[in-house]
Amino acid sequence: MNILNILDQIEKVDGEIYERLSPRRSAMKDFFNVGKKISLAALPLAMGSMFQKAYGQTNPASVNDVLGFALALEYLEYNYYNNALTLANSTYIPDGPARQAITTIRIHERAHVDLLKGALNITGADQYVFADFDFTAGGGFADVNTNYQTFLKVALAFEDTGVRAYKGQAPILKGMPVLTTALQIHSVEARHAAHIRQMVAANVTGASGLKPWIAYTANGNDTGVAAVDAVYAGEQNTTQAGVQITGINGTAVTQSHAAECFDEFLTGSDVKKIANLFIRTGKKLA
Repeated sequence: MNILNILDQIEKVDGEIYERLSPRRSAMKDFFNVGKKISLAALPLAMGSMFQKAYGQTNPASVNDVLGFALALEYLEYNYYNNALTLANSTYIPDGPARQAITTIRIHERAHVDLLKGALNITGADQYVFADFDFTAGGGFADVNTNYQTFLKVALAFEDTGVRAYKGQAPILKGMPVLTTALQIHSVEARHAAHIRQMVAANVTGASGLKPWIAYTANGNDTGVAAVDAVYAGEQNTTQAGVQITGINGTAVTQSHAAECFDEFLTGSDVKKIANLFIRTGKKLA
């Protein structure tokens, strides 16, 4: 177990991780002093203790539920990208900027997994592995493992779901230390989504007009992929806080502008339904 590497990866999504533990030198000194007294097999437990200190020991059940299903989403994304990058077909994800981008996103998703496991004090093996997922969604994306365009379409659905999922759970995390961490992950997922959108626009037939943000359409789904309509439900909304944004105060704000300038959230139950399309029976989210 490369402890320093794990902490450095987590620092990319939670820049305050060392301060949460204690000042960096002190934290490392304390940890490695403990490390001298414990076996290698006990290291995961020691890591869990460190993360309990960082993120609190008394999360309410509702908070743990939120973190738990967020962790499941991160497992889904990490395994999706990790599998794609290890497929034997070298032309599946082109070498160069495309493969570099997907590799970077995979690293981020792994850091998210490790961070959330720590926040939940989960040690040991991952709860989800590649075999727990069906990235074809029961055959709806049958060529996802061979067709780069299909891969990008599914990746975009995952990233846009992640952004809306974290936003929807923020009220439950209000007042908890983990809220800051969740928002930090949320912003990174948003960057992923914008970058994948640009990759889709450049590589998917008929998608050249796709914007880096979700654009207005009558049903909210601007991707043209009907199978992921649920990911974008409500994105056509033009009313905020009871105020109609279209033409607000006599301005020239259009319906499209009104919908695009605000992000909408997904409820936990909606996110679970979307995720379960890609999770095999026996491991589906309840």
